[in-house]
Order: sequence, then C-alpha cells, then structure tokens
Amino acid sequence: MTSGKLDLTAPGEREIVITRIFNAPRTLVFNAFTKPELLKQWLIGPPGWTMPVCEIDFRVGGNIRYEWEHSNGKRMGMSGTYREIVVPERVVATEKFDEPWYPGEAVGTLVFTEQGSQTLVNQSILYESREAREIVLKSPMEGGIAIGYNRLDEILKSQV
Repeated sequence: MTSGKLDLTAPGEREIVITRIFNAPRTLVFNAFTKPELLKQWLIGPPGWTMPVCEIDFRVGGNIRYEWEHSNGKRMGMSGTYREIVVPERVVATEKFDEPWYPGEAVGTLVFTEQGSQTLVNQSILYESREAREIVLKSPMEGGIAIGYNRLDEILKSQV
C-alpha cells in the first residue's frame, strides 16, 4: 500500500474497511484520532463544514459526541461509546447519528500499526445489516473520508 492513498473495501455482508498509511509515528496518528483539539481540525468533511462540538470521555464506557455544522446552517450530530481502548494500538467504539441516514448503530474499530516511520491506519466499520452497509457505500462517505485524511496528513506533516 502506498502512503497517502485511501483504500476502501467491503468484505463480508456488513463491513467496510478503510486503510491508509500516514508518514508519521503511531503516537502522533493515534493522538489525532483521540484528542478533540486535533479531531476538530481534520474530521470535518468537505469544505464548508466545521466541528463545533467534539466531546470525548476517553475510557472504556466513556461517551463520544460529535456535532458538525455547515456554513449554510445544516447540522449533523453523532454519539457513541468506547468499548475497547489499547493506547496507542486500538480503539473500538459505537456510532449512531442523531438523524440516522442508515439504520441502526455501527461499531468502528481503529487499528494503528507502526511501520518504521509510518503508521498504517485500518478502520473497520461493522453495520447492523447489509442494507445499512449498502446505504453507506452509495453515499459520499468515501470522498468525505479522503478529504479528512488528506487534511490530517497535512496536520501530521507540521508535527513531525
């Protein structure tokens, strides 16, 4: 896999797997996925969006709350709960949108693998049904993640 290239696959019936290599140490990349001050800089999707709310109680059983706002006034919110945390290797959490655009709750697993001076991020999202996964695959989610990951790459370059 090439650094900077997003790879999205859909194994099985209910899963999406997203991988990308970042040119940064694992600790920096892990922090970018778990620290509100960093998440608010890159996890905002396409231009026009901001993340005014990013609340993280970073412990097993702790809650997550993200709220995004577009310059046109549209808002979107998501909540979840941490199920597993292994610093700086793995995070498992649930996610459910306030106004669901796919049915049910999803479980996301992030795995951070150090490869020399680079970090492989493997993000697996397991949906409650095949129908939910198909809705997500047909959405602009992949493009939004790519934009966010490119933004994250720039942030990480400034910290290395």
